[in-house]
Amino acid sequence: MTTRVLIKNLADLPEGPVSVSGWVETVRDQKKVQFIVLRDESGAAQLVNPAVRELNDEDEASATKLAITESISALAHGSFITVTGTLKHDERVKLGGLEIKLESLDVVGEALPETPIAADSSLDKRMDWRFLDLRNPKQNLIFRIQTTFEHALRSYWIDNDFIELHTPKLMASASESRAELFEIEYFDTKAYLAQSPQFFKQMAQPAGFGKVFEVGPAFRADPSFTSRHATEFTSIDSEVSWIDSHEDVMQLHEDLIVAGFTAVQAKHGDEIKALFDLEVTVPSTPFPRIPLAEAKRIVAERGYEVPRADDDMDPEGERQISAYVAETFGHEFVFLTDYASSIRPFYHMRHDGDASITKSYDLIFNGVEISTGAQREHRVDVLIEQAKEKGLDPKELDFYLDFFRYGVPPHGGFGMGLARVLMLMLHETSIREVTYLFRGPTRLLP
Repeated sequence: MTTRVLIKNLADLPEGPVSVSGWVETVRDQKKVQFIVLRDESGAAQLVNPAVRELNDEDEASATKLAITESISALAHGSFITVTGTLKHDERVKLGGLEIKLESLDVVGEALPETPIAADSSLDKRMDWRFLDLRNPKQNLIFRIQTTFEHALRSYWIDNDFIELHTPKLMASASESRAELFEIEYFDTKAYLAQSPQFFKQMAQPAGFGKVFEVGPAFRADPSFTSRHATEFTSIDSEVSWIDSHEDVMQLHEDLIVAGFTAVQAKHGDEIKALFDLEVTVPSTPFPRIPLAEAKRIVAERGYEVPRADDDMDPEGERQISAYVAETFGHEFVFLTDYASSIRPFYHMRHDGDASITKSYDLIFNGVEISTGAQREHRVDVLIEQAKEKGLDPKELDFYLDFFRYGVPPHGGFGMGLARVLMLMLHETSIREVTYLFRGPTRLLP
């Protein structure tokens, strides 16, 4: 039996018999010769068949050749086929400098003749037929980039003695607040889908794990329809013990980003240039750091006043401060630090001598927030008071507060949205493009 060869490996093989499998991207059915562009998960190759349009009684192979010709004439785009043939290297062939002269063709998965989406279909239409949309080479590359990026982060964590966690996604109470929670029936009570693994990764600190990470799903009942929001997303989280401040968390965070971007650039840089027409730049360290109050002043000097009633930055403000950082530092990333305690969770530690600001940050990448990080408050009496200030009932937080009643070291960490990182890395306009199967307020299928 001839072993299937991935198309990307054909260039390294000598001329001779090969077998390849994939789906039909195009067919050119000419009178004397037929061409197929066959694509698999690794690339595309040209197949060629000298057409036989009628039986020749003097040629024993005529019936086989006629059958192949008729099969190709009837092939619908998108059909999955397996072919055997003779590999020929020919630099005149524009597609990879090689082609395969067919000897057999087996249609293993026949497609309907009319394809429901086209290159100019709307994003929503493409999402309806996502499994077809994902055959696009750009989409294929996105998820190979995602794999490389995640692997680089995991390698960094493991090389630095972090422990991987898989925290539960069903919770008895809110992880941060009751806002944006999905409530579900759970036997004779209620449960909630986890907004983040925050409490559970903090639990690892009094457990003595020291340094932990998780890459897993998170859920937000947020009715937003923006290009950067989803109701289910992949969250990249890390938490570490024995820190001095949120500066330690930022150093970990930027080291991870550099590890991920370095791996993506090295493995996929040329393909990204070819398919996305952009260069992936590995960011230099340290990333710029700007206190939020200063960032607002900078934005105001650029002619934009943040219109929010609270103390937070808004999306346009994030774009403005990113433009300033790009112009001033030549950098795509910036840490906005020292957020007001009024807009941060109760478990963020506050500055000594100024309880109005927290030891926290947002990481902004190309004008969009991709992450929030902070030093956590580890003193249980302070936590209780800060929870009360936020209108939370400490009794409902007892399971969480118990973590701190038996000793816990100073610690901190961050959560980061994977899809946002990929979207901004590849200059895509929506996280739907970089999410395998997107979930939003009006999308539960496919």
